[in-house]
Amino acid sequence: MTQQERLLYLIQYLIKENEELRSIDIPAEDTARKRFLRALMNVRPPRAVTNEFLKIQDEYLQEEKNGKGIVSLADIPFEKSGIYLWQGDITRLSVDAIVNAANSAMLGCFVPCHGCIDNAIHSAAGIGLRLECSRIMEKQKVKEPAGKAKITGAYNLPCRYVLHTVGPIIYGEVTQRDRNLLADCYRSCLELAAEHQLKSVAFCCISTGEFHFPNEAAAEIAVQTVRDYQRKNPGDMEVVFNVFKDCDYEIYRRLLGSY
Repeated sequence: MTQQERLLYLIQYLIKENEELRSIDIPAEDTARKRFLRALMNVRPPRAVTNEFLKIQDEYLQEEKNGKGIVSLADIPFEKSGIYLWQGDITRLSVDAIVNAANSAMLGCFVPCHGCIDNAIHSAAGIGLRLECSRIMEKQKVKEPAGKAKITGAYNLPCRYVLHTVGPIIYGEVTQRDRNLLADCYRSCLELAAEHQLKSVAFCCISTGEFHFPNEAAAEIAVQTVRDYQRKNPGDMEVVFNVFKDCDYEIYRRLLGSY
């Protein structure tokens, strides 16, 4: 199968399994088809799928991953005492684990092609990630509380695992409880990574997007929590602060430069 044939197969499969979508026209242009597939994957509930679908999906996503390019720690120019700063797509990072800023349902983002990191990670990993998250949540029976962490496989991502954590949602002024919960997110991910003998973790900017935690304050908490962990556990974990926005890059560069 060519990549275009895989793309069309996956779209047709997802449309066929949902009666409400069967009247939708498939876009003709390749870029539009890719976005359409992502949207179909985003809205799909966690339910059984054929092995053939998973095989073709994995072949498709693996080729897409290679086309984007994989970034290792050696490719990141900014490094200081076991901490790296990298601006770009977290789904390209080849580390032991990347951190997903999840919501309390822990099933990924269901908004078609939404710009959040939860959507990006699930879209690049494939539907297997949502299925694993669903099994975890069915067993847990309650929503995921803020400040904790869960670990799953990475599926079609270049990392080995995904650490999922729910950050605090800010509705007004940032409280001390909000600050403590955000620090707990970073600490819980590091401790869970160490428990699984992982040696490198890439953090996104937890809670700063849809959850409205102020970027500067969030970065200060992130850097301080990671530094405290590294001081108590020297040589145990290399950490990447992954940012997407220019403003976050400047904040982290300044904070890390002060150490």
